[in-house]
Amino acid sequence: MITLATDFGSPYPAAMKGVIRRETDAEMIDVAHDLPRGDPRAAAFWLRFVLPEFPPAVHCAVVDPGVGTDRAAVAVRAGDHVIVAPDNGLALPPARALAASSGTAASERASADVDVFEVAVDDPASATFHGRDVFAPTAARIHEALEPRRIADSVDATATADALAAMPSLTRTDEHVGLVFPEPAIDDASTAVGEVLVVDDFGNAITNVPGSFVRDGDRVRVNGESVPVGETFASVPRGDRLVTVGSHGYVECDVNDGRGDEAFGLSVGDEARISIER
Repeated sequence: MITLATDFGSPYPAAMKGVIRRETDAEMIDVAHDLPRGDPRAAAFWLRFVLPEFPPAVHCAVVDPGVGTDRAAVAVRAGDHVIVAPDNGLALPPARALAASSGTAASERASADVDVFEVAVDDPASATFHGRDVFAPTAARIHEALEPRRIADSVDATATADALAAMPSLTRTDEHVGLVFPEPAIDDASTAVGEVLVVDDFGNAITNVPGSFVRDGDRVRVNGESVPVGETFASVPRGDRLVTVGSHGYVECDVNDGRGDEAFGLSVGDEARISIER
């Protein structure tokens, strides 16, 4: 299959699908087209969370504030998956997660099973829509290069790497933009100084503090204010604040049936100092 993830809204993804359909009959699945506008780091966070749920696929991900500049296009092999994306770091965190889900040891900073290929790009028809002119056709061509191996049931990480290396439009490279999420500073297991990575549509302020930090606590202080730790939103009365661990494994600052970002006064990039109350 080919998955599509962008910040384009509508109707631009339809044009990408039309380009792909001209070259392949691959199943297409929309991951999201309302990723945070112009924010590759936020997109990388969400794709790192979502893409490992898919079977082997070609993932076309476009959040590209540098469209029309000299930034490169890349195809990143992660295990037996491939991510096609602009070279702005977007593809690397989800690639590491995909490599790990494929059974390969991976970390936030490096993976033994991630290869980056630069895509040779013809002059695009538009300087503002590389999703249609560059990334969609590249995803389709990669799918078609892999399809005979899939039909023969011989697709694995090695076969995927070999197929990409054989494509004349791809060149393996070590010169690419990296992206690593910041790590919290944890002081003697009682205080973590992290930051808000993303705020989801519900208003949950998701930090980079690992959930294990609060799992044994009943209450914490968030930037000096005491709040309970709950396993579910309903652990507190409706409208009350709490800290919980989201399905992505990180500490969230939330409100039961409300917006945590507003209640805690937090925005993306803000410091979140979380201390366990003893």
